Amino acid sequence: LFLQSTPATSIPTVQMQGQQINLQPPSYTAASQHAEQMKKPGQNFMCLWQSCKKWFQTPSQVFYHAATEHGGKDVYPGQCLWEGCEPFQRQRFSFITHLQDKHCSRDALLAGLKQDEHGQAGNQKPSNK
Repeated sequence: LFLQSTPATSIPTVQMQGQQINLQPPSYTAASQHAEQMKKPGQNFMCLWQSCKKWFQTPSQVFYHAATEHGGKDVYPGQCLWEGCEPFQRQRFSFITHLQDKHCSRDALLAGLKQDEHGQAGNQKPSNK
């Protein structure tokens, strides 16, 4: 764990360093397809927020990342955009609790990854068009 010597009470405000926040729908081409290649040894937990797919070493790192990068007061969209989650309107405080309980526990993250693998391996649902 890398700890900076900051007081335990300070919670960082989310400022995307050098990143433009893009409000147009993302184009799902290169961004989400090869995110797995960014995985480093020891990183077994992935943020499954809509098209994020960043890897982390611990569930608490995923939670911290998601709470600040996706749930920060300037970026939180008003609902949970985690893969497979119902997009109910939630207050930010309620969302942070929801994130920790439903998505960032060790079990939930591992289960989400398994679903993600199956989803990408080819959906079993045939489309009847």
